[in-house]
Amino acid sequence: MANHSEKIKKLAVYCSGGDAPGMNAGIRSIVRTALSKNIEVVGIRGGYTGFLEKKFDELTRRGMANIIQRGGTILKTGRCLEFLKSEVRVKAAENLKAEKIDALVCIGGDGSFNGAHALFQEHQIPITGIPGTIDNDLMGTDRTIGFDTAVNTALDAIDRIRDTAASHDRLFIIEVMGRDTGSIAGFVGLAGGAEEIFTPEFPLSLDKVIEKIKKSRERGKNSSILITAEGQKPGRAYDLAEQIRKKTQLEAKVCILGHQQRGGSPTAYDRILASRTGSQAVETLLQGRCDLMIGVRGDDLVEVPFADTFKSRKACPKNLLDLAQILSL
Repeated sequence: MANHSEKIKKLAVYCSGGDAPGMNAGIRSIVRTALSKNIEVVGIRGGYTGFLEKKFDELTRRGMANIIQRGGTILKTGRCLEFLKSEVRVKAAENLKAEKIDALVCIGGDGSFNGAHALFQEHQIPITGIPGTIDNDLMGTDRTIGFDTAVNTALDAIDRIRDTAASHDRLFIIEVMGRDTGSIAGFVGLAGGAEEIFTPEFPLSLDKVIEKIKKSRERGKNSSILITAEGQKPGRAYDLAEQIRKKTQLEAKVCILGHQQRGGSPTAYDRILASRTGSQAVETLLQGRCDLMIGVRGDDLVEVPFADTFKSRKACPKNLLDLAQILSL
């Protein structure tokens, strides 16, 4: 396909939705790749809200120094429910054209890509995206930027809590992020040797979990770790602890890891994933393809239409949960 770099004079990058470790590495890659093609780059601050409030800032090569190791996003991020309205997207498109922005790269998850897809379909502004979400719930990609860091952050906490659980013969319920999908819970549960893993996708019978805990104690195992995804609201671990107390008189200690899973320095894997997908997102635009996400399958980068990324959510692998069950006996 012919190179269309001459058609893109000015590129904008933005983050949308929740922050994820590695977003800054993605920004750095996008900016420096574009600058190497003599394309001017601006950052849109605050996600889709920045489109409406004209928060456009020039990004320079020098400005990308010393951000690859930083968590969060230097461009800020957020959710903008207004962007669901077509008339609001009209205003956003007008602001982009007034700024002479020729193309966009979005760093975000399914909601962010839904907005990007609508913007392209309605206003034909070329746009690509890279997957930035700790939940790893995007269809079409094996991993998302931030997931590996979130898992390792949670795992570090779980390892520390296990020391205390063993020292005091206690039952701990540890809650990790994951409203609709339990990938973080599944991965840290397996890696952390949890006795049970509660996910939104594959509900467990609490009575069977209690029976398993009792049998473990009969065998002399007096400390246990249960992992739960937060589900529809944070604090699910407290509900589980109360139900266990009522049924068994066992006092379960609760630890909610919360937003610390979003922060911190990204792992090497997330930095490399963000760097590879960010650069390819620019190259793909220059080759005339858009309305798609750059994902990864195995070690290969792949192009996934935006519409395929948000039509459903990727579930936690069931075989991973099954293995965790076997290894916890």
